[in-house]
Amino acid sequence: MPIEGGDNLYLATVIDCYSRKLAGWAIADHMRTDLVADALHTADQARNGLGGAVFHSDHGAQYTSKEFAALCARLGVTQSMGKVGTCLLTG
Repeated sequence: MPIEGGDNLYLATVIDCYSRKLAGWAIADHMRTDLVADALHTADQARNGLGGAVFHSDHGAQYTSKEFAALCARLGVTQSMGKVGTCLLTG
């Protein structure tokens, strides 16, 4: 989303699907792995650990990077991704 001055601002969120509450978030002027990693770190701190959690995302480069996979492994988080293009299926 463009902000004043024409720059972009990106928001990454981690939502607890069970409680439907925001568990963590981060804002940056880029959409790189650091942004989603910061959001996951925030959720980890807010929840006193994420061991055993499942993190579901799309196939964006941020989520498929080795750096993000290593972070998930360190935090005890299992990564989950749907099949490519499943959002386009209608029935």
